[in-house]
Amino acid sequence: MREQIFTEEQQDFRKLIRDFLKKEVDPHFADWEARGSVPRSLYRRLGELGIIGLTIPEEFGGGGQADYRFNVVLQEEINRAAFTLGTLRTHMDVILPYFLELSNDEQRARWFPGFAAGELFTAIAMTEPGTGSDLAGVTTNARRDGDRFILNGAKTFISGGLHADLVIVLARTSPAPADNRRAGLSLLVVERGMPGFEVGRALPKIGIKVQDTVELSFSDVSVPVANLLGEEGKAFGYLGRNLAQERLAIAVGAVAAARSAFDHTLEYVATRKAFGRPISSFQNTKFELAAMETDLTAAQILVDTAVKGLVAKTLAPADAAKVKLFSTELQGRVVDRCLQLFGGYGYVTEYPIARLYADARVTRIYGGTSEVMKSIISKSLGL
Repeated sequence: MREQIFTEEQQDFRKLIRDFLKKEVDPHFADWEARGSVPRSLYRRLGELGIIGLTIPEEFGGGGQADYRFNVVLQEEINRAAFTLGTLRTHMDVILPYFLELSNDEQRARWFPGFAAGELFTAIAMTEPGTGSDLAGVTTNARRDGDRFILNGAKTFISGGLHADLVIVLARTSPAPADNRRAGLSLLVVERGMPGFEVGRALPKIGIKVQDTVELSFSDVSVPVANLLGEEGKAFGYLGRNLAQERLAIAVGAVAAARSAFDHTLEYVATRKAFGRPISSFQNTKFELAAMETDLTAAQILVDTAVKGLVAKTLAPADAAKVKLFSTELQGRVVDRCLQLFGGYGYVTEYPIARLYADARVTRIYGGTSEVMKSIISKSLGL
């Protein structure tokens, strides 16, 4: 029932990604997972293939491709293979749009060739120990001192912060007026190695083992005004512009990962026997799989519709919230039911269903929790 939403060029791109994952990721992924990160050489290789720089303008060595469906193909194939390539999705779908929209000519010349080549990798630092979704309440601050900002504060739950070369930091650069606490926030690009910038401990997680999540601290970090992204004091307005794409990206991965769990389960129950016959022959198994297939079909149609809306620039923030909410909650239900059909083997990490189960839990949290999605949707109803 899936509508064909991809061009022939995008389907050729899918074959490229599938071959790349099979040849250059699959043989090494278990080692990367045990180590807790993917090697930087992977990103350089993605740069050589023109994958990581898809959206970077051609004049800087990128692909100059603005069609988000290429990103969809990439995420679908990575999740279909039950992999996570560090913070590649965050870098491409969440952070690069800020640079593409807000960078001035000097910044583009300075950073974009490195993005295209896979030599420069990024993180974005918004969340603080005392603030989650309330970004207007951040306490990290930066005061202007001539041609510099002096940055102080701390951030937590920062994906990719361990290896990032550039970190976009949300900081308060001027006091907020009483009637608008969202004013006075700015985006500063902090570079690896700047004195006073420290990467703290990597936070141990129950899933997504190859993606580092760290704490960051800033103690009198001198950040050049030339590293201000966009206009000073206008950051809060920028933050909402890419939320639809960020949340859709999570939904794309959630449905693809749930489909991967389903496919692994379908294969397993056809060969695993109980009481002398395949598990797939039992009515309960058939009904469980039929229900999951129906749910996955509905979720895929919802995601595809949203992808078309994003490409056409008609996807509303509330609709993106609906897609994320539905897709991630569905992912949780599907992988849980799939693991149950694996029985005891589903709890053994040798089987990919165990990794898919552990990795699924965070999608209902990052990019805005399910509760935040419900709040956004309720506001769109006038509630």
